[in-house]
Amino acid sequence: MTASFDPPGTPFIGAGIETTVTDADLVVFAAPHGTPYPGIDNEPYAAAAEALRQALAEDARWLDHWDFDLDGPLLGDGNFTVADAGNLKTSSRDGEGNRHLIRQATTQILDAGAVPLMLGGDDSTPIPFIEALAPLGPLTVIQIDAHMDWREERRGETMGFSSPMRRASEMDHVENMIQVGMRGLGSARQAEVEAARDWGSKIITAREFHRDGIDAVLKHLSSDANCMITWDCDGMDPGIMPAVMAPTPGGLSYMQSIDLIEAVIGKARLVAFDLVEFVPERDPDGTAAITAARICANALGGLARD
Repeated sequence: MTASFDPPGTPFIGAGIETTVTDADLVVFAAPHGTPYPGIDNEPYAAAAEALRQALAEDARWLDHWDFDLDGPLLGDGNFTVADAGNLKTSSRDGEGNRHLIRQATTQILDAGAVPLMLGGDDSTPIPFIEALAPLGPLTVIQIDAHMDWREERRGETMGFSSPMRRASEMDHVENMIQVGMRGLGSARQAEVEAARDWGSKIITAREFHRDGIDAVLKHLSSDANCMITWDCDGMDPGIMPAVMAPTPGGLSYMQSIDLIEAVIGKARLVAFDLVEFVPERDPDGTAAITAARICANALGGLARD
């Protein structure tokens, strides 16, 4: 059974209107909802994908123009094809059903031989996304986030947005984890930090990343490893990314972000990418949406050159 999508109002930049999941090299899709917590609304993230699509809608008219982030047109020589499958028909309170839809969509894209690029949604959506990558074999997970997300449970829920890295650590195919950008306060306590370190996660705080640069990440990444990047928008500095629920000073800059993506693609095989936790209502002038969408565009454009 194939996943069911609502078509996008505007395809993400680079996606051909006539290109389908079965004939694309990369497929964008949206997961508006993940697994909710009792008493915490996940609706603020639901419109994120459409905001990101609209942010670059004008730029999508100029795909043959030079992109200075990528040193050439977005899609390189033009032989790389992109499809936008649209939005999964998720529901704000149906965590189990939403996880099933995300796994189903990701599996469908992988079976077609394409790279999945998921637009969240809250930060619980990466759990089924990473789970569905199991057929690709041993996997390195690179997380960009202000928070380490290693809670066993929160409010009685084990699949919520404080637990994606804890759940990923339990998956047999996840062999390495590199967590980048941790700073300030979050849901982690001493027990979670110790559990992550005991498992073998490489925790690179924002302070370390600003001090040591991309090498702080690359030294933990094996050449030619299969890796996926899960990008929480609050991993970036709120000066350029205010559209998050937990703005925390000291995050990554835009240039650090795209340099990191380029370096990872240059050293390893990027097999999947997601971007989550974008809150459109906290972006009144639309500039944060442009920044978040450009992060995704750089991942897409880097893969087009790989």
